[in-house]
Amino acid sequence: MSSENLPQTPEQQGRKPRVAVVFGGRSSEHAISVVTAGAVLRSIDRSKYEVLPIGITTDGRWALTADEPARMAISGGELPNVGQLAESEDGAVVLSVDPASREVVYTEPGAVPKALGEVDVVFPVLHGPYGEDGTLQGLLELSGIPYVGSGVLASAVGQDKDYMKRVFTSFGLRVGPYVTIRPREWENDREGALARIADFAGEHGWPLFIKPARAGSSIGITKVDEPSALDAAIREARRHDPKIIVEALLRGREIEVGVLEFEDGPRASVPAEIPPVSSHDFYDFEAKYIDSASGLVPAPLTPEQTAEVRKLAIEAFDAASCEGLVRADFFLTENGEFVINEINTMPGFTPISMYPRMWQESGIEYPELVDRLIQAALRRSTGLR
Repeated sequence: MSSENLPQTPEQQGRKPRVAVVFGGRSSEHAISVVTAGAVLRSIDRSKYEVLPIGITTDGRWALTADEPARMAISGGELPNVGQLAESEDGAVVLSVDPASREVVYTEPGAVPKALGEVDVVFPVLHGPYGEDGTLQGLLELSGIPYVGSGVLASAVGQDKDYMKRVFTSFGLRVGPYVTIRPREWENDREGALARIADFAGEHGWPLFIKPARAGSSIGITKVDEPSALDAAIREARRHDPKIIVEALLRGREIEVGVLEFEDGPRASVPAEIPPVSSHDFYDFEAKYIDSASGLVPAPLTPEQTAEVRKLAIEAFDAASCEGLVRADFFLTENGEFVINEINTMPGFTPISMYPRMWQESGIEYPELVDRLIQAALRRSTGLR
């Protein structure tokens, strides 16, 4: 595309950059995305940016929503959703797929479409499939709109625990024992799949963790202590993803590190530790978001351990070709080795989320963190890079 066909910059148009915060989505992490969006909207510098909140409903409609962060919080244990925030029940926001135009249009049945102006950058705070997994990133690449976070490949790798582990292994990062059960295997040979899991348990012992391969926020995960509980755990995981992953228990401490892209490359935050939660069997959804379980920031590690896990977090960021931000989760095993569990290419930004807490302890407050992510996205072009 020739330079004369490229959209003008906000500065050329004499206005502030317009940031579309896109949230909600079709995944089981819809509510957490709404909570994250509320925190981001609350912290964007309105003197520096124009903001356009766009919510995606659970059935996939892009809705114009109220810019009211207070309504996006968990209240009384009740989770928010885009349907509560949408300005109408059938209006839809449409992005242009013409890279020469970043115009956003709002349509309602029986009404003339309304132009909402150009969008200069998208801040996608979607978690899980249909948003964090490369699908939205592909749409934005087609539209020529810069966006916060990783591109198509890294987003897809970061969403799929099976391929994520394969990538990490190929780059020399240590991962824990696991086995993947693909949809066709379970549907065509259930007994064979259960036999594979039994063999895995025979080698690595019980308990096992049964997980959706492409979900987050600890949704759909079951800790299984005996073979009789496998079938129910697999059904629960497959409610969220037909592809599941079975992991062995790793005894040790849970350590997290935030990675943030700076002008000179990625840097790692101070680490955090997720201590055992006495009221929960493991660090599940309720422990994270309902019961407000809190981690230790910084993690009580030796200087040598801190340096090592920060180095490994950046290696994981680079191995998956990530951009913008990542939260890297590790186990520090009883023999003193770090094993990477997973990365999140769009980690939670809720008020109790670990990623912003780690960067706050590293000297970057929440509003500056949001601004750095937007600025990094504005510096990058779409397309091959």
